Amino acid sequence: MTRAELVFVLALVAAFGFAWSAFLQQRASTHLAGHPGERLARKGLPGAMRLLGRLVRSPAWFVGWLVNLLAFFVQAAALHLGSVAAVQPMMTTQVLFTIMLSSWAARRRPTVLDLLAGSAICGGVALLMVVDGAAPMTGHADRGRVLLVTFIAIAAVAALVAASRFRPSPALAALLLACASGVCFAMTAMFMKLTGDDLLGPGIAATARDWVGYALAGSTGIGLALGQLSHAAGPLPWSVSAMNIVNPLASYAGGVIAFHADLPTSPGALAGLAGAGALLVLGVVGLVHSPSINAWSPTPIPEVHRA
Repeated sequence: MTRAELVFVLALVAAFGFAWSAFLQQRASTHLAGHPGERLARKGLPGAMRLLGRLVRSPAWFVGWLVNLLAFFVQAAALHLGSVAAVQPMMTTQVLFTIMLSSWAARRRPTVLDLLAGSAICGGVALLMVVDGAAPMTGHADRGRVLLVTFIAIAAVAALVAASRFRPSPALAALLLACASGVCFAMTAMFMKLTGDDLLGPGIAATARDWVGYALAGSTGIGLALGQLSHAAGPLPWSVSAMNIVNPLASYAGGVIAFHADLPTSPGALAGLAGAGALLVLGVVGLVHSPSINAWSPTPIPEVHRA
């Protein structure tokens, strides 16, 4: 096996591991939630934190967490052997793996529409990642702008969580919560970079006095809690797809604002972004109209939201 082939295999194994972890955690979340999906999805952040507090004591959820940790190390090995450009686009295949696992649990085959929609989302996110400038969190950040991005992210998460509490469908509420979780994880990436810069520069004492380290803990915890609530309330392929789409988009926006990243202006980059957007739209529309939604979801979805 060549080095390139090994990187390819490791990336696929990591993507499957992340999908399997989400699948196991959804089953644990649904089992422990103890409420119909509609009530669960309307509990917002307080309910999410209470659910997470119960989940961390669940053996089933802990197994899912261990799978996630193993997938993280496999991904790290792939990144060590290969480039970010080669590995990260492959990670989007977890959307397809999630569709397959959810369909397997429902004892049905994924439809052609399911697979095409999942492939479109994978292709759109992957294309977004390889467009020049799509990973703009390099160099030194403007701390004032980091604070601005943080307030914007807090407002966005608050709005998405508030909207989720008034949606008539638990599946749509779960989708909004997944988007909020994606924003949190995008901020986690930013705070992780800044915290790493503190540790390698000023040192541990300065890191302990810097607010970004505490923001890192907060964004990670809130993102995890909202993600678990989303998994418990709606179709897993919806929540995984939403997180995979929102995370890079929010990261890109944060990089442009806080890291002074240049917006793409070349015809090739603009064409790539347009192509990524088209694929994402097609994929989302396909998943929304999938005949498998009720089979994937912990609670039935009214026909009005599937048409």
